[in-house]
Amino acid sequence: MHPAVHSAIAALVAENKTPTVALTKSKLSEPVPMPLVIAGLTAYKNDPNCINTQPAAAPKAKATEQSQLDRIEQKLDRIEQKLDRLLALLEKDN
Repeated sequence: MHPAVHSAIAALVAENKTPTVALTKSKLSEPVPMPLVIAGLTAYKNDPNCINTQPAAAPKAKATEQSQLDRIEQKLDRIEQKLDRLLALLEKDN
């Protein structure tokens, strides 16, 4: 189940509301295609206890997070190299 759909259904259940397509769509924290909303509702109706488990993070989100971390690491490496060059220049002048 899509994590945003899971969260929306869990919020509705916490409010003692019966999840429907319209209510679930209104609670979504991000745009989710209709087939995923319907699949989430179907999964909930087949097993209401599925809301009690943590949703798996979307693989795409993990890949995006990793690429962002890689870019940050590369930037930090460049900053460290520049700092080392600056420190070397300062030491050379003194």
